[in-house]
Amino acid sequence: MELLTQFADLLMHLDKHLAVLVQQYGIWIYGILFFIVFAETGFVVFPFLPGDSLLFVAGALAALGEGGMDIGILIGVLTAAAVIGNSVNYQIGRMLGPKVFHWENSRLFNKAALQKTHAFYELHGGKTLVVSRFLPLFRTFAPFVAGIGAMSWARFTLFNVIGALAWVVSLCLAGYWLGNTAWVKQNLSLLIVGIVALSFLPVAIGYIKHRASA
Repeated sequence: MELLTQFADLLMHLDKHLAVLVQQYGIWIYGILFFIVFAETGFVVFPFLPGDSLLFVAGALAALGEGGMDIGILIGVLTAAAVIGNSVNYQIGRMLGPKVFHWENSRLFNKAALQKTHAFYELHGGKTLVVSRFLPLFRTFAPFVAGIGAMSWARFTLFNVIGALAWVVSLCLAGYWLGNTAWVKQNLSLLIVGIVALSFLPVAIGYIKHRASA
């Protein structure tokens, strides 16, 4: 319970926590952000890491000039992390294959999320890799499912790069452009809560529809 409380505090006050990290580590913040985005997109056991809100807050801090952060470098680093993370996840999926669908659900493995992502992938194909970038849980499982389904490397890479650019550039620039406005400065924590809620809204709607149909 304490761990959940700490994680909830991290999500809801990501602006304050990230600002402290920027002040403490300076230029090394790029490496920390790279690792977080890489881990969330690269390994199916880390779908709970902050994604959309992290990109927005990082862009906002770059706009405020925190730690000398540069928006161009930030976008480049996080895009690379998103592309490489998905590529690693894809290779793991290729290596493990369809047998993962027989794994039991656990704290480290969300079988329901895997099955829902697989169904979405079967319906929408390669564009799942682009759309899922903006959907928590799906974002982590989409490249894994693409690997299981043996999507060609060239096709996967195309959708991977397009999705990474769309996700990172849109959210970082949104934070950068809005970060200097008075309202955002005063209500950034509230805005983060809104971003998290909106991110999970499609997942919640899908769950409700699934329950209703069942």
